[in-house]
Amino acid sequence: MSATRAVPLALIGWLVCVELTSGVLQGWYVTLTPDIARHLSVTDADVNWFEAGQLLLSALMVPVLAKLGDMHGHKRMLLLSTVITAAASWWMAFSGDFWSYLIAFSLQGAYSVWLPLEVALIFDRGRRTGAAASTTRRAAGLLVIALQAGAILGALGSAIALGAFGEAMSPTLMVPAAMVTLTFFAILWGVPESEPLPGRSLDAGGFVLLALSLLTITSGLTFLKIGGADAWWGWAVMLVGVALLLPFGRWVLGRDDPAIDLRVMRRPEMWPVQLTAGLVGVSLLGAQTPLATYAGTDPSLGYGLGLDASGRSILIGVYLLSLIVGAGLLAALSARIRPRLLLVVAAALVGIGYLLLVPFHREVWQVFACMAIAGVGSGALVGALPAAAAAAAPRGQTGVAAAMTNTTKTIGGSFASSVFAIVLAVGAIGTAASLGGYIVVWIVCGVTALVAAAGLVAVPRLAFADPDPEPEIAPAASTR
Repeated sequence: MSATRAVPLALIGWLVCVELTSGVLQGWYVTLTPDIARHLSVTDADVNWFEAGQLLLSALMVPVLAKLGDMHGHKRMLLLSTVITAAASWWMAFSGDFWSYLIAFSLQGAYSVWLPLEVALIFDRGRRTGAAASTTRRAAGLLVIALQAGAILGALGSAIALGAFGEAMSPTLMVPAAMVTLTFFAILWGVPESEPLPGRSLDAGGFVLLALSLLTITSGLTFLKIGGADAWWGWAVMLVGVALLLPFGRWVLGRDDPAIDLRVMRRPEMWPVQLTAGLVGVSLLGAQTPLATYAGTDPSLGYGLGLDASGRSILIGVYLLSLIVGAGLLAALSARIRPRLLLVVAAALVGIGYLLLVPFHREVWQVFACMAIAGVGSGALVGALPAAAAAAAPRGQTGVAAAMTNTTKTIGGSFASSVFAIVLAVGAIGTAASLGGYIVVWIVCGVTALVAAAGLVAVPRLAFADPDPEPEIAPAASTR
């Protein structure tokens, strides 16, 4: 059965619009970072707190919103998260001080749940046709293409808007806020509701314990990034967060409808997917800043590319285009290649791309080629992982299973970002990190991706295959 028959093409089209907006949000503010710092009268270093706050809050919000989507309908939570994102975006447009902008930017991280909720919506629509898994993979590839295209548009559009508004920051920031507002109505009018299972309950205690654990782990990582490896309090706070996972585990294992069902997470078709998300987050989220700084390092030191801002933007653009290629290959090949093999090859490409940087990093074309290889694998994984998690989850847990790939990816990226900051500071030459530090970063990214590929080999051969179609059931409540 074709994707268009299994899931209405109009639904995928509306969700593509949502992911296009998500991509714009990701590209818009990065380009404006120096200008935002001047607008708020803070240093460039202070801007790092914005990303840290958003990553932390999204890690806390995404599992809860996804679970509520499984309970009450994924469209409803998609609308709620869009309202939060829109309100935060408008708040940012009128913020004139550091703390106000920090709170608003952190709340804007609610858009991180969009892709997991969309995957759950598509999987729910395809479940009754018997083509849920394959349809979701193909649709996820299209969504990731829209996401990365939006990131390119956001990066280019923000610079154009800033110039058009005479470098006035408030009207420049109103543009993405208006896009998110329009996205709300696109979801409201164009996206049908899923069919949640009746009789569900929210495990508030489990989510509180999970939130405390994530909060302390990410806070410890932030302290390490600021204070370096000698910041013992960062290690102590992080260890407390890890220790909190033990009471969380005991709690959820004793619940019939837990916050995160660990019995599902330890299934042979599920744990390698979640492990891969965390390990690939190391390179996908943690290695981008080192890549940008290496590209801008003066070659007179014996390494670095010496690219100016324009050259670095081209490098980032090539990487984003390779992500689009990877997502397109996911959409095109998901019906022809076994899902497990597709995941293994994608993870292996990420590992190969970064490990090739170790011997091939002196010429611009070498770095571009290596990042393109890694980008193709990353682009396929961004869409394939939530789709695979949804396919491996039982009914009523597709949203939270897909969302956990986002949470583990965020944790992996946060951990790597902190560790890489410490590694690059060792042996630094003035303001430039040492070549040895960069090589360690590339080796860590490559090895973790290959470990993920090896873990995926443990997935059962026929995992993520299309199940037998399920009959429709009457929804618990009206979706109007």
